[in-house]
Amino acid sequence: MNLDSLRKYCLSFPQAAENLQWGEDLCFKVAGKIFTVVSLGSVPQGLCFKCSPEKFAELCEQGGIRPAPYVGRYKWVLLEQLDILSDSELRELIRESYEMVGSKTKAKAKPKLRRKTKKGSSKSLRSSRNSPKIRS
Repeated sequence: MNLDSLRKYCLSFPQAAENLQWGEDLCFKVAGKIFTVVSLGSVPQGLCFKCSPEKFAELCEQGGIRPAPYVGRYKWVLLEQLDILSDSELRELIRESYEMVGSKTKAKAKPKLRRKTKKGSSKSLRSSRNSPKIRS
């Protein structure tokens, strides 16, 4: 898989976005959280993504794949070049990374709590906590 097809695939996911971070790393994110990183500054280009603990152990046994620096303990792997795995296997692993990262962002999203006011309308508790108290 080349960079153009990888970029097109990563951006095909719902709410996926990209940005350049840390100098020369192209990050693909969902809800502001990274699910895949391509290091544009290295030759050949490397690729990092999150995977399940089982897949992490399996992938790290292959040549050219190792735990990602700084985030390997969170089951992120680094492919030292884009063509280590077949296109279909790489697509599947990126999709799994997207789903794992995306599911964590949805689980952390908290619904706004609402309470009834004296007149029967509902008011956000978050906004009432931050609003100044007015005495009449």
